[in-house]
Amino acid sequence: MRPVLFLLTVAVAQPLVAQVADSSPFRPLPLPAPSSVRTGAGRPGVGYWQQRVDYRIAATLDPATGTLRGQETIRYHNRSPDPLPYLWLQLEQNICAPESVTNLLDQPPLVFLGSVFDFSCKGTAGGVELTSVTRLGRPLAHTIYGTIMRIDLPRPLPPGGVTELALSWSFAVPPYGAGRMGHDGDLYELGQWYPRMAVYDDVSGWNHEPYIGAGEFYLEYGAFDVAITVPARFVVAATGVLQNPLTVLTARQRARLARARTSDTAVAIIGAGEAGNPGQTRPTEAGSLTWRFHADSVRDFAFAAAPNFRWDASGWKGILVHTFYRPEATLWTEANRMVREAVRYYSQQWYHYPYAHISSIEGPIEGMEYPMMTFDPTGPAQIDLQWVLAHELGHQWMPMVVGSNERLYPWMDEGFNTFIDLANAANYFVGTAYGDSIEVHPLHLYHDHAIPGTEQPLISRPVESTDLFWTGYQKPALMMQLLRHEVLGRDRFDPAFREYLRTWAFKHPTPADFFRLLRDQSGQDLDWFWRSWIYSTARLDQAVDSVVSRGDSVTEIHLSSRREMVMPATLSVEVEAAEGAHNSTRVPLPVDMWNLGPRFVYRVRGRERVRAVVIDPDENLPDVDRSNNRWPR
Repeated sequence: MRPVLFLLTVAVAQPLVAQVADSSPFRPLPLPAPSSVRTGAGRPGVGYWQQRVDYRIAATLDPATGTLRGQETIRYHNRSPDPLPYLWLQLEQNICAPESVTNLLDQPPLVFLGSVFDFSCKGTAGGVELTSVTRLGRPLAHTIYGTIMRIDLPRPLPPGGVTELALSWSFAVPPYGAGRMGHDGDLYELGQWYPRMAVYDDVSGWNHEPYIGAGEFYLEYGAFDVAITVPARFVVAATGVLQNPLTVLTARQRARLARARTSDTAVAIIGAGEAGNPGQTRPTEAGSLTWRFHADSVRDFAFAAAPNFRWDASGWKGILVHTFYRPEATLWTEANRMVREAVRYYSQQWYHYPYAHISSIEGPIEGMEYPMMTFDPTGPAQIDLQWVLAHELGHQWMPMVVGSNERLYPWMDEGFNTFIDLANAANYFVGTAYGDSIEVHPLHLYHDHAIPGTEQPLISRPVESTDLFWTGYQKPALMMQLLRHEVLGRDRFDPAFREYLRTWAFKHPTPADFFRLLRDQSGQDLDWFWRSWIYSTARLDQAVDSVVSRGDSVTEIHLSSRREMVMPATLSVEVEAAEGAHNSTRVPLPVDMWNLGPRFVYRVRGRERVRAVVIDPDENLPDVDRSNNRWPR
């Protein structure tokens, strides 16, 4: 009989175990299997690889016609284990071409609270004109599909091989280029202005999703040598270090820059009385000048040019902080201090800024980031200007240094960046009503945006998101704040997040890498947390169900988790003390209290009568029903 009973027990127990495992909030996430490329500890393995791309570009901007012409050589290093019979390039200048997805759909703009981001072409119809695509002087077969182009090689590029492509191209710079580039009179801001390689990685092979607007960029790292020819009266700011200052800057400007490098406050390289006066600001007023820049370990290159820039600069630990703005942008006299303070804060708190300079450009673009430079609007008020300057600067860390795939996972760059921005804004405006409240902003937005039936999970692609302000920016920032303050604590979270930035600097992490590294570094399994916050729209409702006094000097506090999300909690327990006094105790309860299901009993030992109980007394969690958080009701 015993063997039969044993077999029956096993037969019954296995389905029960499976049922519990399938429904448990603590079940493991179905992540890709670890390998020698990406380890189970969330780090690059001994077999990790990524491609390298180096660019040599010569471009000429003609403001008279609004045309940019260029020639480039792309040196592509195949570090993958795969032979590549063809290569994919991004032609993002084609976003306004008649056949592009964006131009065909003409979608409405995205609204981010008070800001509107229009990724349409506003009636502009035009794209890049490729005049030559060659290798070793011979034409290459190529096919263009909207914003992507496939180049077929004469023979596959072997693992370890290197090839060079040569392209000549031109395009008319639109007044408004889908929110990323454009010009306002003679002020030009150029991003997505040259053909560039798509990413080939170990996760998806070629990443060639079309450029529609809301989804940003996923790019390879390498070196850039760029020559930009403009009329002599123009001043150019760009990614990279200026290689020919003797040619394009005056002796006075070079002396001022040398002083700015060690100055805590802004030095006027081009002052208010000099801006727009080429006789004072340019080595020559006639003809054109070519500005030469070099950058290494960057994934992109952008530049801006105008004849009437004011130019301020200061330094922090050898890093030059530049701000370029038009004379009428009066708020920008404080911009250099805002950017310098943010560079200092992000560097000291998370990861040291790795480049020689950062340049912030005032102009028509609402806000966009590139290596070593950002495009920023004029700003209606001081707090708005500080936010956009620091937010676009924060992208130097994510995704310029930590190169995640923005086309798929905006929460890994916009969300992480918003998270670090909140603390930086609180630091900059400390002691003011704004500074003392800005960090709770995402929590206050929860009930307006986390609407059942319409809210989307964070894992949604940006081009599918109906509320990108929430799913890409504010909700992931709230997620990271709660992970830091309510789940792990700063002493565990901060070193883990720093290690993530250090480990994946100049590499391509995936969500699984991030999850695994934080688990490995912090010593806490977090699959339950990511499942609720990233892969679902789970909601939290923690409740105090009842308080029952037992006869053995034990009072039972019955708690429940009534919705899909589980979280740790703080419990405030007030008891009667001697002579009618009341004592209140805060009890931190880890998320493990829900291991056995959605109900948990916390026991208070002692003869004192429990008078009141509150779960989450400081209202730090996004609890959807606070009416049941207190006993007595």
